[in-house]
Amino acid sequence: MIKRSLLLVTFVFAVLLQTVKADEGMWLLSLIGKNYEQMKAEGFKLTPEDIYSVNHSSLKDAVGALGNAEYGKFGFFCSSEIISPKGLVLTNHHCGYEAIQSKSTVDHDYLKDGFWAYKMEDEIPIEGMTISYLVRMEDVTSKVLANVKEDMTESERDAEIQKVSQKLVKEATKGTDYIAHVKKMFDGNQYFLFVYITYKDIRLVGAPPSSIGKFGGDTDNWMWPRHTGDFSMFRIYTAPDGKPATYSKDNVPLKPKHYFPISLKGVKKNDFAMIMGYPGSTERYLTSFGVKQALEVTNPATIAIRDKKLSIMRKYMNADHAIKIKYAAKYAQTSNYWKYFIGQNKGIKRLHVIEKKQELEKKLMEWASQNPDRKKKYGWVLDTIASFYEKNKEKDLARTYLYEALFQGAEIMMFPLKFYQFDKLLANKELNKAIIDEQTKKLKEEVEKFYKDYDVNVDKDIFVALGEMYLKTLPDQYQPKVFKTIKKKYKGNFRKYADKVLYKKSMFIDKAKVLAFLENPDSKKLEKDPAFQIAEDIIKLYFGFGGQKPDIFRKARRLFVDGLMKMQKDKLFYPDANSTIRLTYGTVQDYYPRDAVHYNYFTTLKGIMEKEDPNNPEFEVPAKLKELYQKKDYGQYADADGTMHVCFLTTNDITGGNSGSPVLNGKGELIGTAFDGNWEAMSGDIAFEPELQRTIVADIRYILFVIDKFAGAKNLINEMTLVKE
Repeated sequence: MIKRSLLLVTFVFAVLLQTVKADEGMWLLSLIGKNYEQMKAEGFKLTPEDIYSVNHSSLKDAVGALGNAEYGKFGFFCSSEIISPKGLVLTNHHCGYEAIQSKSTVDHDYLKDGFWAYKMEDEIPIEGMTISYLVRMEDVTSKVLANVKEDMTESERDAEIQKVSQKLVKEATKGTDYIAHVKKMFDGNQYFLFVYITYKDIRLVGAPPSSIGKFGGDTDNWMWPRHTGDFSMFRIYTAPDGKPATYSKDNVPLKPKHYFPISLKGVKKNDFAMIMGYPGSTERYLTSFGVKQALEVTNPATIAIRDKKLSIMRKYMNADHAIKIKYAAKYAQTSNYWKYFIGQNKGIKRLHVIEKKQELEKKLMEWASQNPDRKKKYGWVLDTIASFYEKNKEKDLARTYLYEALFQGAEIMMFPLKFYQFDKLLANKELNKAIIDEQTKKLKEEVEKFYKDYDVNVDKDIFVALGEMYLKTLPDQYQPKVFKTIKKKYKGNFRKYADKVLYKKSMFIDKAKVLAFLENPDSKKLEKDPAFQIAEDIIKLYFGFGGQKPDIFRKARRLFVDGLMKMQKDKLFYPDANSTIRLTYGTVQDYYPRDAVHYNYFTTLKGIMEKEDPNNPEFEVPAKLKELYQKKDYGQYADADGTMHVCFLTTNDITGGNSGSPVLNGKGELIGTAFDGNWEAMSGDIAFEPELQRTIVADIRYILFVIDKFAGAKNLINEMTLVKE
């Protein structure tokens, strides 16, 4: 799965056109004209304006970024596409997983059984979910850097850029419902303004059972051949006047500027394929020193911590169905990049990524040394970058442990942070009474949401296991205050501390106690709570790390990228992914992962039956699906060869955040939904490997087959525009 998570993801430099295949590159839509001739040669039938237009309907208007109000305005985590004139949205099952889980109970387990709204009034509102669409984008580099001077420090430079960016955002959104931000590209060598419209009334429409939508589970995650029907469906609602609005029974389905027609023709090898979506993050311009740090320090730590956390959750989930529902989304989010980083490390070694980076860096230094001005400007950058990584190994390890073992560890350490600002308000109740009342109401809502999916025994075991790992791994200067107390007073016995103090005395282990506190909130009581004390301690530790890297390092990184672009001035560059909309193009292709092994470019329903294992929940097959297979009842969704195709491969360049992205043919018709990358190319966020890198796509015909033949939701099929030729 390539869902966008709020994680540390690593990256590397790449270029295109004359020396690299067209498949590589995450291209900014407003600049796609530079790629037009290449795209046309590959099979593109439209024009650049059909992809991106400010004045007319274009493909961009149907490509949405899934977000969550809790993550803020630009907390995008997945992509999606509009597939009907009534605001029907298609994305991945794993993108909708948390929403589906949030509405599941033991009596109505939508994860296990699926969910289908056969009438619009049956659609389920998903609180906090948002979908955003790009209105326009603009290269604002000249405006942002107008007053930036060469002799400025990076901090001074950032302050000037921030000031101008805020002005541009204010101008772009004045008198509108829009939101906007200015994003840096190429490590601060270029800047773009992005303006969005965000819809807030999102309702669950349909999702297959996990035996289809998550078929293969962790075993097949990131693997090919794949047989997963990884999709779910939502609908956007607006106020009656068409403007974004929060949920209301009076809201109406969105009338989109554009929606994708759906091709029933299917795909064959060498067919053109393009993907539009919101890739989360890559760092293709990372130096060899950064790659080495990831390989040797941060990735192994992430893998070890998540492995322990997963084993604890798995134990409880296997023993109790109610806990399985509560922790399903948490487990999936943890597992996804646990396996990813394992694959990434293997790929870095197997594909000699560090050595290739070192060769590029050698060429850069040779180029810089050929001219005195270039040598002065660029000659020092690699030594500075190398020195920084060497000096910060221990700190990088500590930062990884802080994030993975504490921020993403036991929830009792982080949930109290929602009360952090509330505590400050309580210091003067009379002055802040109105604000306190408002915050109390919001916190009560947070409490209801949090404890629905919380189990104290699971959380305690996670606290003990990850706390012990943290204490044993890091030196004292990186230890939270309470961990030092546990080491001294409890001889490092986290279980004893958990039983006697944290999970015995904190109100945060019990929903009723927290709600009772909110009826008569008191700052002294809150500040004495052991869980709140730990949360405060962790936050202080976090700020002690410092948010920004040193000015000298950031300048070196910026000039490193600038130097690469200057050295190869005839090549067309694309910026790293940063949760802004991109287009990538390529073809449908098979591949050879290793000697004497060949993988075809598509899979069929037969493969699902071959993988079936009634004793393994990852490979259960629904009886209805088996019945349809036995009868070969595929309807209009069968391939020309008579089989039911399930997934296919393309050479497109994608990453986390692209999950749910529309996969389109040369006419702009939907042929599938992107949902994963392949195991052999897990180093792809750092270095694109054209011979190995593949995008795994859920064939749109299989998706429609499940909706129509399996679920009987013909009401949804009837909304869509199906193209047979």
